[in-house]
Amino acid sequence: MITKIRIDESTAAAEFGMRCQRLIPWSAEAEEPPAGAMACFLPAGSSSAPDCHDQDEVMIVLSGSGSVELSGESTPVGPGELVVLPRNEEHIVHNPASADGATLTWVSVYWPLHEPKPGAAA
Repeated sequence: MITKIRIDESTAAAEFGMRCQRLIPWSAEAEEPPAGAMACFLPAGSSSAPDCHDQDEVMIVLSGSGSVELSGESTPVGPGELVVLPRNEEHIVHNPASADGATLTWVSVYWPLHEPKPGAAA
């Protein structure tokens, strides 16, 4: 069976200082997958909340432009780019105010699905 999910900001919820639409896992899954994914929507003139987690993450930028700050280092990002965010590194995404007011949109894929519990074997 093919499962198809539309990336749509109108179904996103406030999380991490922006709007996020959870994509994986989805409600019809019988068992949990090894990874999660969410679409993120960051309006022009704003920044995400600082985030740090014990999960690796990749961002695939779909539209808009901005920058990613990772442990004090910063790089510009735009459509068609993939950014690697190693686990346990604080990161913030910025979408500066621009003339077009475009929302910065990306899909984040992260693994494992849940953060490891402290003291758990790796």
